[in-house]
Amino acid sequence: MKYLIIGAGGTGGCIGAYMTEAEKDVTLIARGAHLAAMQAEGLRMETTKKGNYTVRPVKAVDMEHYEEHPDVIFVCVKGYSLEDTIPFIRRVAKPDTVVIPLLNIYGTGGRLQKQLPELLVTDGCIYIAGEIKEPGCLWQNGDIFRVVFGVREPSEYREVLSEVKKDLDDSGITGILSENIRRDALQKFSYVSPAAACGQYYDAMAGDMQKLGEVRDTFAALIHEIDILAEAMGIHFEVDIVQTNLDILDSLTPEASTSMQRDVKKGKLSEMDGLIFEVVRMGRQYKVELPTYGKIAEELKRRGFS
Repeated sequence: MKYLIIGAGGTGGCIGAYMTEAEKDVTLIARGAHLAAMQAEGLRMETTKKGNYTVRPVKAVDMEHYEEHPDVIFVCVKGYSLEDTIPFIRRVAKPDTVVIPLLNIYGTGGRLQKQLPELLVTDGCIYIAGEIKEPGCLWQNGDIFRVVFGVREPSEYREVLSEVKKDLDDSGITGILSENIRRDALQKFSYVSPAAACGQYYDAMAGDMQKLGEVRDTFAALIHEIDILAEAMGIHFEVDIVQTNLDILDSLTPEASTSMQRDVKKGKLSEMDGLIFEVVRMGRQYKVELPTYGKIAEELKRRGFS
């Protein structure tokens, strides 16, 4: 199958690197110095799992110069860039193209489906700690690399989704075709949102949250509040979500941080609204008390974020 990955950062770039290594037909959409470096030298990978190596050649272009029609599109941009992808997807998609968004923000697939009613848009999420280290080079931290995706309604299922899972597995990526993607995507959100909120509030990295004390307790409290919110939404996790996410946290190297924190430090746009303030709004919508989220949201607003 022909794959298109929109976004070549720590999420999309790592998917593209692994699938290219496995000789899948993959094109990465990128821009600027990162695109130029990949086109000239390939994609350098620095990883704690597989060591350092270069994937060469790698197919990488910008939106303006992509002229193929993919079977599957992975959308791996930040939430604030999602709108920019929609005209491009409309231009390149075939009637049977499947779109799989892998963003941090919960509910992205459903919102994107409304804007692309002619296509099948699944929901999805990804477990990976990765980032652009410098143009043409990605840093992948830890052993976790898992893509979870699926349709919101069983009637939307297509056989191509099982082929996507197989291609991911063939590439050394754990592909999970979920039977309950609302639950599984919210489970991922129950890690990344508390990690971003706690990390930003305390200016903390993984190592700070791995130590017993206030920072770790706050991280756990935020996860618990997502669990309360999930129950109000009619979503029931099948695991102890607090312990599961603490285990994920403890598997990371101490210097790991969230992409939202890194964007804020660089003065760039961030996903703070969708990762933190949206949770407060969801609490009001479902009439549940989320005191830790409320406290952090108020403090971040006081610091000038909104």
